[in-house]
Amino acid sequence: MEPPSETVTAQGAQERMGRLIAGTTVMAGLVWATVLTGTWLVYPWYREKLAGEEFAGCQGLEVPGDTCSPRDFLLSNVSGDTQDWHKFGMEWKEHIAWFSPLLATVAMFLVLYYRRGLMRNHTARWITIGVFVLAFVTAAIPGVFGALITKAAPVR
Repeated sequence: MEPPSETVTAQGAQERMGRLIAGTTVMAGLVWATVLTGTWLVYPWYREKLAGEEFAGCQGLEVPGDTCSPRDFLLSNVSGDTQDWHKFGMEWKEHIAWFSPLLATVAMFLVLYYRRGLMRNHTARWITIGVFVLAFVTAAIPGVFGALITKAAPVR
């Protein structure tokens, strides 16, 4: 099936390229804002060390409270074997999530660099698509971990 003729024209290509540039730029900016906000505004509450060295402040609690941060709650294992949620899930969430804005920025740079050349250069187009998909995957995995961790240790 051939594409509609108006998308193959120079004017159609220019209009679609404008949307592609705007879309990748906005997405890269949003990913940077999300990761920076999470790292510097949200995660400090999670990382508080309130319960002490032996996590005494978490004993007897069903959810984190004033004496037990979500991090302490997971590491204390008071509600089952939850230590791995912090050791693997949160570490992945805090560190691997930084790949997402970097990859989104690479995809944006490739779109800005090749512009209309992406229509002709199949290799550059597929690399750009692959990098952008990888950026979404590296954002989705920490998002899933975040949802599961919040279910195991709700933020107060």
